[in-house]
Amino acid sequence: MRLGILSDTHGTLPAEVFDVFAQVDGILHAGDVGDPDLLMELEALAPLTAVYGNTDGPELRHRLAGVAHVEFEGLRFVLTHGDQFGTPTPAALHEAFPDAEVLVFGHTHRPVLELLDRTVTVMNPGSAAFPRGGIAPSVGIMELEAGLPPRARLIPLG
Repeated sequence: MRLGILSDTHGTLPAEVFDVFAQVDGILHAGDVGDPDLLMELEALAPLTAVYGNTDGPELRHRLAGVAHVEFEGLRFVLTHGDQFGTPTPAALHEAFPDAEVLVFGHTHRPVLELLDRTVTVMNPGSAAFPRGGIAPSVGIMELEAGLPPRARLIPLG
């Protein structure tokens, strides 16, 4: 299984995302979606799991959860925007969700890919449209195979 992971689109979905996500089996959006129509564009590519972020309005907050617990290929995922932690860190997320094997978050607009406790994969795909600190826009790809640790990478856009 191959997952496309993105966050912090704020209503803008760069065309390059469609190319990078062309062969994914599912998509995770870690909040600050911006425009609800953007969800339909992503759903046209693959099944979507999304959460709302701190800048998302009432329509998205009504439609999406703040935290999603999902399972793919036998791995327990937690998807959250992360703003409830101030500036989220892998350690804070792991402490809050100790049973998760994969933690995906957004909010900081800065990509992170880290392994905690040798088994927990933590990913922030960065911002697909509005990165911070001179970093390129980015998304993530995660490949899953039952019984194996996830293989993940960050993909700069543009």
